[in-house]
Amino acid sequence: MSSGDKARARPCAFLDRDGVLNVDKGYTHRVEDLEFVPGALQAVALLNARGFAVVVVTNQSGIARGMFEPADMHAFHQAMAERLAAAGARLDAIYHCPYHGDAVLPRWRHADHPDRKPNPGMLLKAFEELPIGRDGSFLIGDKPSDVAAAAAAGIPGHLFPGGRLDTFVTEIVGE
Repeated sequence: MSSGDKARARPCAFLDRDGVLNVDKGYTHRVEDLEFVPGALQAVALLNARGFAVVVVTNQSGIARGMFEPADMHAFHQAMAERLAAAGARLDAIYHCPYHGDAVLPRWRHADHPDRKPNPGMLLKAFEELPIGRDGSFLIGDKPSDVAAAAAAGIPGHLFPGGRLDTFVTEIVGE
């Protein structure tokens, strides 16, 4: 990112996908299984209105395990973006990591890929590629590995206990 982009950098709300933004149905990838967590659409719209970039960071080992194709995941993400847009909300980017140490498909096998949470690779890429900065940025995840990735990237991580995502986001960013 250029120095001019850095000057315009805004904070980012990183969101894990399954279990935070959408209901985790176990390797969720089919568009017909897309169900947002209660308050998710409102949470993203609130973050947008507050000037945060909103970036999804998601491990997708189902690809490595041969359970679905990258195209299935991309179609799921497209459906998410469309439903968010219909609710007046938007994602700035989605980063995913298909790699896993137990991959059945050799091209996705990696014992400790830098992008796979708890490693911070996806967050670090976003900081490099997008006009965002660490000041004011945070991550919301539903697993300790999400919070560990945030810490490794130098930002606060918040463990989402379930319930309404908009209520949880309001507790973080204020009314």
